[in-house]
Amino acid sequence: MTNADAPPSLKQATLDALGYVCEEISPEDLEQDQVNAVLTAVVQGMNYVENSSDVCLAAVKALCNALDFAETNFQNELERNYIMKVVCETAMCKEADIRKAAFECLVSIASIYYDLLEPYMQTLFELTANAARVDEEPVALQAVEFWSTICDEEIARQEDSQEFGAVSSSCHFHFVEKAVSLLVPMLLETLMKQEEDQDQDDGIWNISMAGGTCLGLVARAVKDAIVPLVMPFIEGNITKPDWRSREAATFAFGSILEGPSMKKLTPLVHAGFDFLLNATKDQNSHVRDTTAWTLSRIFEFVHLPITGFSVVTNANLPRIIEILLTSIKDSPNVSEKICGALYFLAQGYEDAGSMSSVLTPFLGEIISALLATADRSDSSNSRLCASAYETLNEIVRCSHISETLNMTVQLLQEILKRLNQTFEIPIASSDDKEKQSDLQALLCGVVQVILQKFSSCHEKSAILHFADQMMVLFLRVFSCNSSNVHEEAMLAIGALAYATGPEFVKYMPEFYKYLEMGLQNFGAYQVCCVSVGVVGDICHALDNKVLPYCDGIMSALLKDLSSSELHRSVKPPILSCIGDIALTIGENFEKYVPYTMPMLQGAAELCFRMDVPDDDSIEYRNELSRSVFEAYSGILQGFKNSKSELMMPYAGNIFQFVELFLKDKSSVDECVTKAGVAMVGDLADALGPNIKLLFKESNFHSELLGQFCQSDDEQLRETASWVQGVITRVLVS
Repeated sequence: MTNADAPPSLKQATLDALGYVCEEISPEDLEQDQVNAVLTAVVQGMNYVENSSDVCLAAVKALCNALDFAETNFQNELERNYIMKVVCETAMCKEADIRKAAFECLVSIASIYYDLLEPYMQTLFELTANAARVDEEPVALQAVEFWSTICDEEIARQEDSQEFGAVSSSCHFHFVEKAVSLLVPMLLETLMKQEEDQDQDDGIWNISMAGGTCLGLVARAVKDAIVPLVMPFIEGNITKPDWRSREAATFAFGSILEGPSMKKLTPLVHAGFDFLLNATKDQNSHVRDTTAWTLSRIFEFVHLPITGFSVVTNANLPRIIEILLTSIKDSPNVSEKICGALYFLAQGYEDAGSMSSVLTPFLGEIISALLATADRSDSSNSRLCASAYETLNEIVRCSHISETLNMTVQLLQEILKRLNQTFEIPIASSDDKEKQSDLQALLCGVVQVILQKFSSCHEKSAILHFADQMMVLFLRVFSCNSSNVHEEAMLAIGALAYATGPEFVKYMPEFYKYLEMGLQNFGAYQVCCVSVGVVGDICHALDNKVLPYCDGIMSALLKDLSSSELHRSVKPPILSCIGDIALTIGENFEKYVPYTMPMLQGAAELCFRMDVPDDDSIEYRNELSRSVFEAYSGILQGFKNSKSELMMPYAGNIFQFVELFLKDKSSVDECVTKAGVAMVGDLADALGPNIKLLFKESNFHSELLGQFCQSDDEQLRETASWVQGVITRVLVS
């Protein structure tokens, strides 16, 4: 790149190679002088006066890939100023593909170096506003994406601030709030640039959609301040004869429903709700499509009966249902969004107790409409079928079962009939096979939800009546070679085991081989994870009757734990599952102790050894720690009444682990803390006077338990108080 005589093709190839290398390696793989050399070469290549457009484009793309490495350079004001100057100049060059790449670079800079952007925001606003208004669509899309990224950053920082208060270390410059009076008009302009057939193509992404998405993020970032900026646009366009104006106004209204307070939104929604219901009959399909989406957003955000805030009343509910069930017969894209509206309408009553009874008179019609929608042959879009069944699931979850028992039983019969019919679908291609598997997965999902609903109200007779038929169908589903359907069928079987209790034992001889296959399925790790959960359901259902299968199950679980192939996310649930098994079979767990305890000690050590550079790593460490506590608790409780002495050799290590963890103030996950505190109680309860010395030699438990007894979390307070009592009994024994 420093050779003036190098041909453009060599420079382009060099920059392409640098870009690919930066994309594949990690920042720690390069020394700072190497980073400096890369950036120098890239910035030289971005000089479009001296280089060809191909070289310049390759350089911009390489810079985008190298940004993660440039932290030291961005912290240096002179270097940062120069990099930003070059990128901004490149964003104004005459070639559209280079401008697009430059804006992509700015999007990445906004995400990685938000804290350093303040001196450049005036320039960046002017650049992005101009591009969004007048540039070619690929460039305009990236200009809008810049502001969506700024919004994402600021929303995340607001949420951190709310969660951690003054502890939050992230700065918040309120860029969106400062620019909102200019930013919102720019975004509203983009809403008018719809494409004629955009409602027919699921994969389409254009400037209108990008603008509406960004407007929604702005609403979440600035909350109530968005409303007076958007309402004049809505009021001025919602009744215009031009469909683009009506659609844009409706899109704007739907976009700002998440963010502003209920107090601000409720009067606006009440004022426009009747108009929107009527707009479901608009002559233009784009308007009907966006209206259906906006109604679903209204039901999601402004329909909370339990709080007293809801646009839905006993008076208008019949008309709402009538309109939704008429519109669900519209074109497939509209129908899918109406499914969403019904979903959120029902969800509003999920935790509302007897208030859900208001839906009961309409459930028969709704269920029939959803089943008919799932069967529609005029849609090549599989999402419509999935939306119909997912909405059906929510209807079942939110129904008042004492009033809908017979209807739910009839629905179960219908779903089982449909599941049986899937085996008759002719399979002539891989697409046919995929459609069959997807449909089976959706139907197994509905059966699972119905079983959970029956279990929650102890309606066992209906379950037992259909149990044999369900199990036969589920086992037939396992013969289909698809991890997606295996996962859903396994979840449904877990729900069946939980619901039928000890009676499930008769299915174990035939089911066990599929369970074992699921536990060994490293490739489709989600299936493995679900299979682990089903083991817990079976333990709960069968109690000691699970013993004949424990050798095989424990062998599979221990192999899973020691495997480097299995996705790490499955390992915490396996540890918790081992605790469930130990608790279920009690003293019979003895033969597994020599194999299990080293695994648990290794997992405990890993909790303190592992690097936690990001939120995902912290979350995984917390999950792993909690699962270790839960496993220890299960084993200790299982041995409590006999053979508790088996745990004495491990007591010191267990105590040390929980002491180190609970003292670690960087862990803020209350679920992990509760599990750790409970495990201290189980340790004291199971081993009693045998570990009096451990508690006497350490005062951490008295200090920490005293703090936990003052916690705002009621469950943690109660657990800590119980543990204090157990330890006191041990110390005075």
